[in-house]
Amino acid sequence: MTDLKEFYSEHVRVLETEVGKLRKRARVFMVSEIVTFCLAVLAVVVYIVKYPHVTVAFAAAAMFLIYLVVRKCDIRNDRRMEFLVKRRLVYDRELSCYMNGDFSVFDSGERYTDSCHPYTFDMDVFGRDSLFNRIDRTVTTGGRDALAHSLQTLPTDLEEIERKREAIDEISRNEKWRTEFIVCGMKLPKDTSSAVEKIDTESIVKAVHSVAEVRLPRFFMSKVSLCLAALVLAGFFTTLILSSLTIVPVSIAFNYGILQFFVILCITARPLNKVMKVTGKLFSELKGCVGLIRHIHSVEFDCDELVSMRNSLFNEKADAMKAFDELSDILESLDRRGNVLGLLVFNVLFLNDFFLVRRFLLWKKVYMEHLEHWLDTVSRMDVYVSMSVLRFNHPEATNAEISGDDEVIFRASGLYHPFLGRKAVSNDFNIADGNYYIVTGANMAGKSTFLRAIGVNYILAMNGMPVFAESLHVSMFNLFSSMRTTDDLSNGISYFNAELLRLRRLIDNCRQARRSLIILDEILKGTNSLDKLNGSRLFLEKISALPISGVIATHDLELSKMEQKYPERFHNYCFEIQLAEKINYTYKITPGVARNQNATYLLNRMLADV
Repeated sequence: MTDLKEFYSEHVRVLETEVGKLRKRARVFMVSEIVTFCLAVLAVVVYIVKYPHVTVAFAAAAMFLIYLVVRKCDIRNDRRMEFLVKRRLVYDRELSCYMNGDFSVFDSGERYTDSCHPYTFDMDVFGRDSLFNRIDRTVTTGGRDALAHSLQTLPTDLEEIERKREAIDEISRNEKWRTEFIVCGMKLPKDTSSAVEKIDTESIVKAVHSVAEVRLPRFFMSKVSLCLAALVLAGFFTTLILSSLTIVPVSIAFNYGILQFFVILCITARPLNKVMKVTGKLFSELKGCVGLIRHIHSVEFDCDELVSMRNSLFNEKADAMKAFDELSDILESLDRRGNVLGLLVFNVLFLNDFFLVRRFLLWKKVYMEHLEHWLDTVSRMDVYVSMSVLRFNHPEATNAEISGDDEVIFRASGLYHPFLGRKAVSNDFNIADGNYYIVTGANMAGKSTFLRAIGVNYILAMNGMPVFAESLHVSMFNLFSSMRTTDDLSNGISYFNAELLRLRRLIDNCRQARRSLIILDEILKGTNSLDKLNGSRLFLEKISALPISGVIATHDLELSKMEQKYPERFHNYCFEIQLAEKINYTYKITPGVARNQNATYLLNRMLADV
């Protein structure tokens, strides 16, 4: 952690110094621009009013040329300064926000909260200070959605997990490229303490669909139209040459050119209006995304996943960079049409509008079907960059060992909850297939945190991210939890009814899976003690017939007697506390049943003076 703080602190200091130098240089450029422009204007005035000599004209031209050069250097300097300011902000946020445990500047993922999801609600996957909040560094809304989806949906393909892990590990080692990827997608916020606005992938997709829906006459793409265009141009240049040789009157070439201009204008005006409406919007929406694609193009990857993603963007069949460059050229051509003289000359000499429509149709035919795939690839890369930040920021974390066995395997050594950091107490714990673990303990003894440590680390492992344990060996299984049931009075659902509905979902979910691990915190809290005990026993006895393993936390010590009845399936573990002048919470899980409870003890001390 100290090394990481020094790393970020040093980068912030270096970048602050570089930005300071660039700001000083910007002031020099600004003064130089003013001076050279004024000298150029002064030289022109002197030439016109007082001294029309070639040296004065040369001086005016030289000053104007120097102004243009300085102006170009100033623009380049401003871009460099903006880039470094963004990069410094990235490091500063990791230093002052991440290292201090304040993630408020990052997206909380609140929009993805779903109390009905099999595990995300109980495991604090979304919301303030959640797992998503700690991981998310995405710069696109598509990346943000893809990151949320990956945390909501656990993969069932071992090869997919391994490919993701290799990608995350490789990007985490390339810190400079990863940070610059984030910088390329950033928009500087007015307030550095607020979240950075992301590139709106949904808006880009809408713009893509708008372009796809544009219908233009097929005539422009036909060989017949190309032949006709060639003949028209050949006719014009023939009359032009003949008129220059005085073989035919000049008026014929002139009238031919004017007629040609108006005919082209008439047949292309409507198609070009449609093209202008959709391409301008598409290009403006794509600008930020193009920067990310250029940055992906700047590096060669080693692992299969990243190589495959890069190749899908840049290949002979459809090159994303080439597509965007061609689209840029089309837009520049459309902009030039605003010049009336240029419009006339280029259409008379080159049938510009005809070939512009044709170029758009060819671009659409070659690249249109690839655009959404390219956006998906950028979103996936955005996710890997975010996940790799977690990998880089936690060198103490390790990669899980994942097997393809068709059974529930969870063997952890030194497991702890990632949200607790260095202060966490680690535990060793093994879950065997088809076995159930009844965990007892006093309030605040660590039961719920331990259950979440199991769930959160499993989610991380299944996404190829590092886990917070000395070692973790798991198989791929379905995960379902019930720890934070809430009532819904607006729909007439009481707390007890909500618990029953949650257990019903658990059964339905587990029936559809090969193997499941269930994590429960206090079954049937919404009823009396005896009813709760009998119902909990009945529930566990029935579901033990399904391919399910479970970890169940409870305050009801009677439930621990299931170990005596089913010793081969049920096992007791506890978080014991030590009662003295001050309660000692060890947060260590051990075999057995907890005997010390703290509620009565704490109330006695509270009521001592009453």
